[in-house]
Amino acid sequence: MADLNGKTIAIVATDGFEDSELTSPKEAVEQAGATTKVIATDAGEVEGKKGAKVAVDLTTADATVTDYDALILPGGTVNADTIRTDEKAVALVKAFKDAGKPIGVICHGGWILTEADLLKGVKLTSVANVKTDLVNAGANWVDEEVVVDSGFISSRTPDDLPAFNAALVEEFAK
Repeated sequence: MADLNGKTIAIVATDGFEDSELTSPKEAVEQAGATTKVIATDAGEVEGKKGAKVAVDLTTADATVTDYDALILPGGTVNADTIRTDEKAVALVKAFKDAGKPIGVICHGGWILTEADLLKGVKLTSVANVKTDLVNAGANWVDEEVVVDSGFISSRTPDDLPAFNAALVEEFAK
């Protein structure tokens, strides 16, 4: 397994995240040696749609891309729809891409990438019901378990988490 010792991974989310799409990748990168920081629109904690509660380490207003080596964007319809309206979150995601840092995205998490205008010519996947939004933003959408392209690691649903987590660890270690 790849070694992520010394790496700090940002996870941007808010209430309504898909529980396993935040907790499973978080655990996977931590098991590989990384430190994770949960970044949200508000301080305190965020709650998943199935009740998982995760402490917020800092807000999107206080986060700086230089403090992190990679980014994870979990899904969950409410989470993804809310976080993409936060200008600071969108700016942070753009900053990760501009800095050439890898971005892991699963399910509805790709919505913020449309707001950040980062998808032109990028091959990626997502849950099927956001395909049109991603394609309209310029993505080359495919229906695959995990896709690695242009600095993005993408997957469709919680069923893909084993492959997604393995790809995250591998790509984040580079």
